[in-house]
This record gives sequence, C-alpha cells and structure tokens, in this order.
Amino acid sequence: MTEQPGTGWEIVWQDEFDGPAGTLPSKERWGAEVGGDGWGNGQYEFNTARAENGSLDGEGHLAITARRERYGNNDYTSARLSTKNRYSKAYGRIEARIQLPTGRGIWPAFWMLGADVDSVGWPDCGEIDIMEHRGQIPSVIRSSLHGPGYSGGANVGREHAVSGAPLAADFHVYAVEWEPERLRFILDDTVYFEATPKNLPAGKKWVYDHPHFIILNVAVGGSFVGPPDSKTVFPQTMKVDYVRVYERAAQ
Repeated sequence: MTEQPGTGWEIVWQDEFDGPAGTLPSKERWGAEVGGDGWGNGQYEFNTARAENGSLDGEGHLAITARRERYGNNDYTSARLSTKNRYSKAYGRIEARIQLPTGRGIWPAFWMLGADVDSVGWPDCGEIDIMEHRGQIPSVIRSSLHGPGYSGGANVGREHAVSGAPLAADFHVYAVEWEPERLRFILDDTVYFEATPKNLPAGKKWVYDHPHFIILNVAVGGSFVGPPDSKTVFPQTMKVDYVRVYERAAQ
C-alpha cells in the first residue's frame, strides 16, 4: 500500500488509466453496463461497450464520450462503466480527478450504488452521488443521497457553485469521505456538504453502512438535465485522470 503524502490516508484501490489510446479500461476493474432503455431517468443515450464511447486516451485518462449517432433505437451513444461484481467498498475516501464535458442536456456523474442492489433493489440498496453536473449550468455540481423514502427528485443533497472558470475548463478532484453515519462531499479542498442520519426525512432509514460499487458515466438528456438542443456540441467527453480509494492510515 502507498500513502498519499500528508493526508493520513493510504490507497487500497486505484486506476490511473495508463495505456495506449483506444484501449478499453481494465476488465479486472471495470465493466460496461450496456443498454438504451432510459436507465429509469428518461435518458436518451444507448450505453455501449465500444472503445468509441469508453476507452483510454493514451495520455493517462479514461475518456467517456457521448456521441450524436443512431444506435439501436437511440439517437446518441455513450458509456456507463462500473466496478460492480469487481470492487465495492464501505467507508474510506473515494475520489476521482475529472474534467467535465459541457452543453445543455449533458449529464456526467461519478457515483456509487449499494452492492446489494440486485437482491434488495433501488433505492433500498442506497445511492451516493459524489458528483453530478448539468452541462448547461457550467459552474454548479450536485451531491445527493437516494434511499428508501428519499429518492429521485426527493433525494437528500446539495448543490455547490464555484467561482472563476467553469468546471469543464480544467480537472478537479471530486471526493466523498465516508465513515459510519457520516458522508462529507468535497470539491478540490472544499467540503460543501456533510450528511448524517439527521439529514434524512423523519423515520427514514440510513442505508450507507455496507459496500457500494463505483460508477462513471455521461448521460444525454433525462430528468435531471432535460434534452440537448441545437447548440449542444457533440461529441462531448468526460476525462478521468484517476479513481482512487483510500482508508485511514494506521496510526
């Protein structure tokens, strides 16, 4: 294990996305979730396992690219990559360094789902949205929790705005620090949202006490962002420099 200097965390899982351009991401770490049925949110894209939608760029990044093209019954393609059945984690620091895409109707996200989703269903499994972004609002992200009785539009979350250059102009570190009954959401060095069971609606269950797996995706359209318009430029690419998972270093 290697320790991130000066932070008191040690890396327990990582992907630095090094490799030749056009290479698919590690099959040991990531699986492509394929389909075009809207994903429960009315999304427009068909998510594929093709390198055109999800591959290394040869410069140390994972590139998830949304394209305007007819595929199946959909008018757009993209990719949705997850560590489901490969890696899941409860507690620690989960972070990714990402350069976001932009444009109306573009919906990039870095999030987690409870590893028991297939047995208990959503939202009982729990969903932790570390970062999601509306491409038409260039300086705002949202972090949210979805669980039983507080899901979809009734989630528990917060938006965070940055000043200066829009988020798509550069890479930023998006992270959650997760401990029993507490989640802290972080952009670069700023903690902008802290959630505990007290944040939930009265009588609702805290379901963030078991392993979750990691998801990276770029959606096109859907309930969170609405449709793209004539000014939305395609292709749009989310570049991921790394994903790292840490535990507290032993004292």
